[in-house]
Amino acid sequence: MEVNQKYVMPLLFLFLYLPFFISIPAAQAAPTKQTDSKNTTFTAFYVFGDSTVDPGNNDYIDTAFRSNFPPYGKDFYNHMPTGRFSNGRLTTDFAASYVGIKESVPPYLDPTLSMEELITGVSFASAASGLDPLTARISSVIDMAKQLEYFKEYKRRVQTTIGKQRMENHIKKAGFLISSGTNDFMVNYFSLPFRRQTFTVSAYQQFMLQTATQFIQSLWKEGARMIAVSGLPPMGCLPAVITLFSDNANILERGCIEKFNTVARDFNRMLQNEVNELNITNTLGARLYYVDIYAPLIDMIQGRSKVEFDDVSNGCCGTGYLEAAFLCNPKSYVCADASKYVFWDSIHPTEETYGKIFNEFRFVLDNYIKM
Repeated sequence: MEVNQKYVMPLLFLFLYLPFFISIPAAQAAPTKQTDSKNTTFTAFYVFGDSTVDPGNNDYIDTAFRSNFPPYGKDFYNHMPTGRFSNGRLTTDFAASYVGIKESVPPYLDPTLSMEELITGVSFASAASGLDPLTARISSVIDMAKQLEYFKEYKRRVQTTIGKQRMENHIKKAGFLISSGTNDFMVNYFSLPFRRQTFTVSAYQQFMLQTATQFIQSLWKEGARMIAVSGLPPMGCLPAVITLFSDNANILERGCIEKFNTVARDFNRMLQNEVNELNITNTLGARLYYVDIYAPLIDMIQGRSKVEFDDVSNGCCGTGYLEAAFLCNPKSYVCADASKYVFWDSIHPTEETYGKIFNEFRFVLDNYIKM
């Protein structure tokens, strides 16, 4: 299946993130105060991955893939954009608040963060990144290897404050989340020719699985003992994917593209099996959890969830067909109520959707707390 030729140029701008000329106001940090909770199991929360969990790290690097301008953040605290690719909070923000650590997870690269906020956890994620190192290079963002290096740097900073032994115990009692992979398939593999020249789909899935496993093992080496790994969403249902890869008739019908959903489901099964195997074979006392985001999202899109949405195939911002990042900007039309939409822009969910996804993720936190 080839990209609809009518949208080749928008695709290049949307997915390759060429330089753009929008005046971007400085991002304002979200509140990170301690929340009231009976839950004292977790010492901190650390996040790695892509735009689904990047609260604004890309604001501090030289890349066009940013969202620290309106209308992003219109339903966030103080209605201010922070670099989150949504109208409000991300799943990780809901999670940090739920376990009583802080109300939201800040970006590690924010130079204004206090040591107190650093100690209770940060996100190292970078929008447009992926498990495949080439994916991050395409977009000039932070790859997973660099995110790991930032975590090592973070540990050294914390160690100078609380000491080595306390730091190591602190890390062992922290929660870790990895959310990455969609950009690898939809941007790197299916939109560009480089990986397709050397990998079949199944071979690329195996490559991605191997890369994910190596990253998990690297986190183990750094002391992580509770890691949640997110699967892929129904990629064929993302509004931008429908627009870019459908023929003209299907674009108007706005139906999901099953080919890409099949790739996601197959990879998710492989990832879940790998998580199960690693749980059996690791001797560190570590615990891995697979987080299924495919099922709750497809249920919302197909109307099987408890909450019905008015629109499941278009984003709230702009036409909803293609706008994301700088294409969703202060001049864009914005729907009246984002909570009625599954998607905020043509790629990323609304706060309402992220909240529903968190409800599926919550069992991971509850299970660990009971251990």
